Amino acid sequence: MTPHLASDPGREAGRAADPAPDPVPDAVPDTVVRLTDVTKRFGDTTAIDGASLTADRGEIVVLLGLSGSGKSTLLRHLDGLETPTSGSVEVLGQDVARLRGRRLRALRSDVGFIFQQFELVGSLTVLENVLTGALAAQRGPRLGVRSYPKPLRLAALRHLERVGLLERAYQRADTLSGGQQQRVAIARALMQNPTVLLADEPVASLDPESAESVMTLIRDIATDEGLTVVCSLHQVDLAISWADRIVGLRRGQVVLDLPTDQLDRDRVMEVYGRVSSSAAELRAVRGGVGADAAGAALAQAGPA
Repeated sequence: MTPHLASDPGREAGRAADPAPDPVPDAVPDTVVRLTDVTKRFGDTTAIDGASLTADRGEIVVLLGLSGSGKSTLLRHLDGLETPTSGSVEVLGQDVARLRGRRLRALRSDVGFIFQQFELVGSLTVLENVLTGALAAQRGPRLGVRSYPKPLRLAALRHLERVGLLERAYQRADTLSGGQQQRVAIARALMQNPTVLLADEPVASLDPESAESVMTLIRDIATDEGLTVVCSLHQVDLAISWADRIVGLRRGQVVLDLPTDQLDRDRVMEVYGRVSSSAAELRAVRGGVGADAAGAALAQAGPA
């Protein structure tokens, strides 16, 4: 049975109970994300090499590059999952590397994250998975839908309605298709009432039709809510049609940073031409396949 929704409890319903301490400032700066000369090393490996970029309030930025270009590592710096070896990372006016404890948790509550592999608990219902997005603002363990305050339950149902899955609220998450599971993950991220939304290859495991549907949904929500989005992709055409700005990465370095209205596929492919290590890898990208397939093409081609 499709759940019945009461009147809209409002955007702040997701924080009605036990709000996170030391929240980030209410005033959102014009530049929401700023990386300055960021380098990240893991032993002898340099994952990010002197990268600088910004994302303004309400802007949708795509990080475009092949596997190993540093996209995921860069995203993980934006909510403090990684700290730079050198350089600075500012999100919502705060130096992320200097945040600890409650202040770091408060920032993370304002930064939603959508993962490639959905990260749902398959044995839980769709509604329970969405509600876990509000756990950072709750005290004590939660077991079952009824253990969450009513305003949160209503907010979760509202978000499921927004992503087109209200009728699936009490269905096990592992019975959904890949595209539906990613929609649940989006609804879960929205439970944080974020100001910034990060997405790490959110459609890499989806078929083209589902990928376009999910990306359209993310953009529509971001536009309606005024969210700043930083998303990693490797699909050139999808990035050009979806983003406000594209930042191209090559071996951890920023090699392209332009608004999409100044770009076309040929211009972006020039970046891939510089990124690709072989003609076989470039042909794979030109054919519209993903980064993993491009890497496989490179492996089959052998040493350059």
